[in-house]
Amino acid sequence: AKVIDLTHLDEKNRLFINEAFGDGEVSVLYHGSVKTDVQESVLAGLWRVHYRSNSGDLLRDTIEIGEIPDMVRHAVFAQAKTEISFDESSLPAGLMNATSLIAELNDQVAKWQPGKQEHVINLSLLPHTPEDLQFLGSLLGSGPVVILSRGYGNCRITSTAMKNVWWVQYFNSQDTIILNTIEVSDVPSVACASAEDIADSAQRMGEILGLYQ
Repeated sequence: AKVIDLTHLDEKNRLFINEAFGDGEVSVLYHGSVKTDVQESVLAGLWRVHYRSNSGDLLRDTIEIGEIPDMVRHAVFAQAKTEISFDESSLPAGLMNATSLIAELNDQVAKWQPGKQEHVINLSLLPHTPEDLQFLGSLLGSGPVVILSRGYGNCRITSTAMKNVWWVQYFNSQDTIILNTIEVSDVPSVACASAEDIADSAQRMGEILGLYQ
């Protein structure tokens, strides 16, 4: 991604940029070594990225242009495990498909390579119990990134503590889950701007800048 550092700007100019580019459909929260919040602008592929201290003070302010900010693609799984293990002699009661799903995830994570098409497990179509979901959630754990996308309804994408494994949930207007999936990928495509979107945004950016010249 191309990075433009705005940290040196005063508050007036920073607010002007925020108002000019507005808020788009995707936002990201990263709670890693440096707390980071990301907001896509109304121009797909143009991201406002703020790096903050533990107390919330702004450390660095940037614009990134690309499918997704580099932090999301490269830092999210830096400390993640590559395999799930569990004690088969002490499985909780009520499981239906959890153990077979874990075997599938271990296999897919081991085979995954950058650029490979994402592997999606659609839990909404697969018979499962609440105990399955609880067991899977406890083993997968929580990662440092949460992505919220409003491009296709309300979508919440949560990184897990397993490398390249994301929990992707779609909600209706009543905040009820209508699609529940686990995805093996670098970043789920629903969160990323496409090359076509970025090309269109470059044209629109020229039009926006023309208004202020």
